[in-house]
Amino acid sequence: MKNKIMRTVCVLLVAMLVVASLALSGCTKAKETLYILNWGDYIDPQLIKDFETEYGVKVQYDTMANNEEMLIKLESSTSIYDLCFPSDYIIEKLVQKDMLHELNKENIPNIANIDEQFLDLSFDPGNKYSVPYMWGTVGILYNTTMVDEPVDSWSILWDEKYSGQIYMYDSMRDTIGITLKYLGYSMNTRSEQEVAEARDALIQQKPLIKAYLGDTVKDAMIGGEGALAVVYSGDAVWCVDEEEGNPDLAYAVPNEGSNLWFDNAIIPKSSKNPELAEKFINFLNRPEVAKQNSEYIGYSTPNKAALALMDEYWTQNEIYNPPQEVIDRCEIFRDLGDFTSVFSDAWDAIIY
Repeated sequence: MKNKIMRTVCVLLVAMLVVASLALSGCTKAKETLYILNWGDYIDPQLIKDFETEYGVKVQYDTMANNEEMLIKLESSTSIYDLCFPSDYIIEKLVQKDMLHELNKENIPNIANIDEQFLDLSFDPGNKYSVPYMWGTVGILYNTTMVDEPVDSWSILWDEKYSGQIYMYDSMRDTIGITLKYLGYSMNTRSEQEVAEARDALIQQKPLIKAYLGDTVKDAMIGGEGALAVVYSGDAVWCVDEEEGNPDLAYAVPNEGSNLWFDNAIIPKSSKNPELAEKFINFLNRPEVAKQNSEYIGYSTPNKAALALMDEYWTQNEIYNPPQEVIDRCEIFRDLGDFTSVFSDAWDAIIY
């Protein structure tokens, strides 16, 4: 009888513990999760941890290889992303497709720290849908021990004496774009003939190049594996750094002009948590945060309050902070609409 009573008590205790456990688990709210899609190596990981700690949330950070990949992911019916960092012309396309959440600026007071020259641009008038994140140019990174002539024209990428020592960038708009500038045309041309000329020039150049690369071009050039490479200015900053990179490297934006690009933070309309995304945008635009982020990745900040905190290594660096004359000869990419197919067909002919 005694054993039976003890068994009954034990069963009751176990049942009570189970009920208590279920009650506690029901009271414990799962952390909010912010889903971010961004380029690789394009944010200081410590800042993500800091945001998670400060706001008691979780950040799921995924990367994309190019703008077109991001567009495909956002157009998917299963898109999970709350915050993305596309380039100018893709933002224009997303606005036209009515795919973006209109920002509540009251949740982003730190937008006041953005330099006015980077606001109200052609791809998002009034910044209804985006906040500037980083900006820069596209140019030529070159090894001064292998190249002893001025690098002031895109034509050097077609010079046979550098055969097997040239890296081109694995990006349709950038590569066709610089070739159009080399030929004297606009990067935003709607002329099939001009795109065909750029296509033929790149096909003609192909026997001279070592490879079409993406982010790995940085390691290749730092390692002295090439003489010339088409790169983004932010990557060039780290490549020429005496400690992190190779001091034999230098960077130039050719006289024919180039791309002046902007990557902005946007919130897709499909976002399940736009207010948390706005908190993250505001967090990124705190002066000390924007400074830390820009110095970590090497890309130029549009945050004037952050720039005021930075030393001469950054403010006097013409790769990071190009003079106005360089900016004036550059173009911002525009969305090509249906004409994108002409570029895509040309790109397929070049790559394949």
